[in-house]
This record gives sequence, C-alpha cells and structure tokens, in this order.
Amino acid sequence: MSVMVGLGNPEQSNTDAVERGTVAQRMDRLPLTWLHLGIVGMAALGFAFDLMEVALGNVLSAVFSTAPYSVEPIQLSWLLSAMYIGAIPGALLSGWLADRFGRRGVLISILLVLSATSMAAAASPDINSLIFWRVLSGLALGAYPPLMMAFLADLMPPGKRGMLITMTAGIAGLGPVAMIFLVRALTESQPFGIEAWRWAFVLGGAGSLLTAIGYGLLPESPRWLSARGRTLEANRAVARFERSTHVIADSPTNRPVSREPSQSSFHLGGSRPQLKRFGLVAAIYFLTPWATVAFPLLMGAVLIEKGFALSDSLLYVGVSMFGPAVGTIIGAFFVDRFERRFALIGFALGMIAATAVFAASFDPIWLVASGVAVQLLAMLYLPTMTTYAAELFPTSWRARTSTAAWSVNRVASALAPLVLLPLMKTHGVWPMFAVMIASLIIGILLVAVAPNGRAGQAVE
Repeated sequence: MSVMVGLGNPEQSNTDAVERGTVAQRMDRLPLTWLHLGIVGMAALGFAFDLMEVALGNVLSAVFSTAPYSVEPIQLSWLLSAMYIGAIPGALLSGWLADRFGRRGVLISILLVLSATSMAAAASPDINSLIFWRVLSGLALGAYPPLMMAFLADLMPPGKRGMLITMTAGIAGLGPVAMIFLVRALTESQPFGIEAWRWAFVLGGAGSLLTAIGYGLLPESPRWLSARGRTLEANRAVARFERSTHVIADSPTNRPVSREPSQSSFHLGGSRPQLKRFGLVAAIYFLTPWATVAFPLLMGAVLIEKGFALSDSLLYVGVSMFGPAVGTIIGAFFVDRFERRFALIGFALGMIAATAVFAASFDPIWLVASGVAVQLLAMLYLPTMTTYAAELFPTSWRARTSTAAWSVNRVASALAPLVLLPLMKTHGVWPMFAVMIASLIIGILLVAVAPNGRAGQAVE
C-alpha cells in the first residue's frame, strides 16, 4: 500500500499530464532550469574532449613536420585525414541508432568508444598504427557533435536554444586550448619518458570515460520517448525538468509551443524531410570544413612552412584558440537575436577577411590576431549551422538528418588535408588559402537561398 502511495497511480499521472498539455508543449513552456544547465555542462564536457581529439591533429601536423619524425607530406596528410575518414560511417550509423534506440544511450556508447581508441592511440608504436587508431576514434568523433546538438535541440527552451547550444560550444572550446598548452609544457620534460602528444591522448581517453558515466545521470529526451510511444517514461522525464529549480523566474504565457511528434512517424515512415532542403543543408555542410576545419588543422604546418620553430608554432596555435572559446561564450547571448542565415553569412564574410590577413602575414602579432579572428568566427559559425540544421527537421528525423549531413561534412574534412597540405607544400600558402576562401564564398551563396531558421521558435 505504502509503495503505491509513494509511486502514485501511473494511469492518473498520465491523465494529469495530458491535462497539462502534450510532452512537447510542456517542454516548450518550461523556463530555464538547473537541470537544463546540468545537461549543457555535461554536453560541453563531452564536446571538450571531442574537440581536444580533433585539435590534436593540429599538434600532430606540427610534431610530425619536424625532427625526429619529419614524415612525408602524403603520410602526414593521411594522418590528419584518418579521423575524418572514420567519422563518415560513425556519423551515419549513430544517427540511425539514436532515432531508434535513444539519444542518451548512443552518446554514452560514443564516449566509451572514444575513451578506448584514445588510450590505444597513446600507445601507438609507429605512425601507421596511430593512423589506424585515429580512424577508429573518428567513428566516435564524427558522431558526437551532431548527435549532441540534436539532443540539446530536443531539450532546451525555444527562446534560449541557440544561446545554450552556442555556449556549449564555447565552453567546450576551452578544452583544445588546455590541450595545446599541456602538450607545449610537456614537450621538453616528457614525464616518465612519454612524449607530450601521447599524454594528451591519455587525458582525452580518461575524460571521455568520466563523461560517459556522467551522461548516465541525465534524462532521455522526452520528445523522443513520446514519439516512440513510451508515454509514461516521457512524462517522468518531463517531470524531472518541471521539478528542477528555475534559474530565472520566467513567465510561460508567451513561449512558443510545438505540436507533439507523431508515433507513426517512426513506425510508418511518417513525413520524410524534403530532399531539396536536406540537399541544401548537406551542400553547406560539405563546403564548411574547407575553411573551418582545415584552418586550425593546418595552422601549425603553415607556421612551420613560414619558418617558425615548433615551440613558437604551438604557442601561437594555443593563443589563437583561447580567444575564440571566450568570445563564443559571450556571443552566445546574442545568437538567438538574429535570423540564423544572416548570422551565418556575417560569420563567413569575417572569416574570408581574416583568412586573407593570416595568409599574407609573417608578423607574430598579426598572425595571432587573424588566427584568433578566424577561429572565433568558425566557433560561432559551426554551432549556428548545426543548430539551424537541427531545427529544420522534426523530432522523428532530427538525429538522422543531423548526422547524415554531418557525415557529408566529415567527407569534406577528410578530403581537405589530402588536397590542401600537398597544395601548400607544392605551390605555397596562397593557393591553399584561395581554396578556403572560395569555399566560404560558395557557402554564402547557398545560405542566401536557404530557408529561414527557427531562432526563438519551437521545434517540431
């Protein structure tokens, strides 16, 4: 009897929930709570270790361009591309799994895979072994960002969705900064005779494992549970948010609300996303890495090419990555005030100007300043782009469309070092940067004809 009183009547709970509105409507009416911020913090922590692994490519491009390694350009290109090659199937598979089995469980699995492969990469005896483990790490690295964005798009209040997702990226951006300076600090000392870049892999592996454990404490997406017909679990998940303390008192009267996603959209195929819309998003995703990924990935190699020492190159890389992380956190408070497309165009124009300055400069001050500008704008561009794309598609397809588009992004990310690094070695830095600038210009034209985003609006 006492157990029944403690748990309540499930049927009565469902009836009460219906009277308060559908799961999606209840989520949309919520103010910002501490549970929302806890989820943002956990997502940012996982994203930080994801970005650390990605940024290690920047370190590896500098380390393996100098003695005692000094590998051939084609081998270095494969090392830098390896992670993105693995990311292509990783992103595709994770999206399908997340829409079928849930966002949270797949995110936990991704982090466990990343932990194992990072530890293995740290123990690599040669560059071929390192390339192999970077490919396997890519399975997780390609899956985490878009799935995390889809998870946050499901959970965050409509009026603060863009701000919170961008802030997640900004906080996570501090991870690569810490990793770059850690590698630089350990380059000379090499504790226990272990090279600095290997310590970075160990740190990433341990951090990913701890974050996976933390994700186990978070609720599953109530929207996804509802769309799968798991109504009781969905109501319990929403109730966790409703019981959570409000961060700021907020009146619910004018908040946008969405209609409930249909269970049939999973079981009967539902309303498939418009192919034209997906194709446009995928094209934008393909063009983006030629500048946003290639620039930080090749920055160390470019500085070596310009004649800077390895230690100085790592210093400039680290400093240039610190500003974007802080700037993105500040920019997060403004991202929901502008139409997503206008913001993307503005960020791309800024990247074009800063990239040209970096290509022309040899002065450390200008190199750092333009490097900060490019990476700050890229850090604002990427979460805005992924949020924009996630908002365009309904709950039942959000993870699949987000990760499918991201897999296209990873194809370009894999191709970029294979094309751009040999181009720089053969013809110098200007032809390489010309390709980056051209990709940004074409991206601007595509965004200009794309549909409007849903900044401040409820998602389906």
